[in-house]
Amino acid sequence: MPELPEVEALAGYLRERAVGQRVDRVEVAAISALKTYEPAPAAASGRTVTDARRHGKFLAVVLGDDLHLVVHLARAGWLHYRESFPSGGPLRPGKGPIALRVRLDDGSGFDLTEAGTQKKLAAYLVTDPAAVPGVAKLGPDALAADLETFAGRLRSRRGQVKGVLTDQTVLAGVGNAYSDEILHAARLSPFALSDRLTDEQVAALHEATGRVLGDAVSRSLGQKAAELKGEKRSGLIVHARTGLPCPICGDTVREVSFADSSLQYCPTCQTGGKPLADRRLSRLVR
Repeated sequence: MPELPEVEALAGYLRERAVGQRVDRVEVAAISALKTYEPAPAAASGRTVTDARRHGKFLAVVLGDDLHLVVHLARAGWLHYRESFPSGGPLRPGKGPIALRVRLDDGSGFDLTEAGTQKKLAAYLVTDPAAVPGVAKLGPDALAADLETFAGRLRSRRGQVKGVLTDQTVLAGVGNAYSDEILHAARLSPFALSDRLTDEQVAALHEATGRVLGDAVSRSLGQKAAELKGEKRSGLIVHARTGLPCPICGDTVREVSFADSSLQYCPTCQTGGKPLADRRLSRLVR
């Protein structure tokens, strides 16, 4: 799933490549992906791309002065920039992974695609990003929150710190992968309770959040959209590395699996050497 660093990099890439170009047309191949009907996609035609921005994990392409194409790429979505498109007619609805295509007047543009069968990519054409429900509910940006704000938001929700850190209404931008990395960097169990963290633990978590996300943004900015997934994987220490040695201490990275996701952690670095029980409703080690 694209998270704060990847979406920030995608916005940066669009600012470099697409700003100043006019939209030729927007083609919708997956009707379910477009969550708004007014303005219609045709309203984007002829408008100039003036900016690209990030709202948490949402990407917003600004068209003219008052139209925004806001996209949430969900778990399996991605943006593919094309210098040119293959010849042929308009996209055929329901065919292939392309959900939406934006053609620009210089012949380039981008596709929004989604792999798999769970179609959750969402696109909104709105006059104000705050009209998108997910954007309106976002908490402070995780990369911009100072320690006081970060601590207040974290302690405002009682729960396992992994879940609180990825709750977009608490702090915006952190998802499954980077929360694993942040918790490892802060040496915290993913199941520690957010409202029981000491001031020192909260400060360590805040520092780790800024460092991990900041480093990932630095690595990602300037990369082409096609290169961002590989760049993300290359920087991960524990996430998606089950069974491999922790680069910090050498212990084996462990996993806890859930119905539709999993987390990875290092017992030595994070849980005092004790493995967490890998079943959803058990009494878990903290």
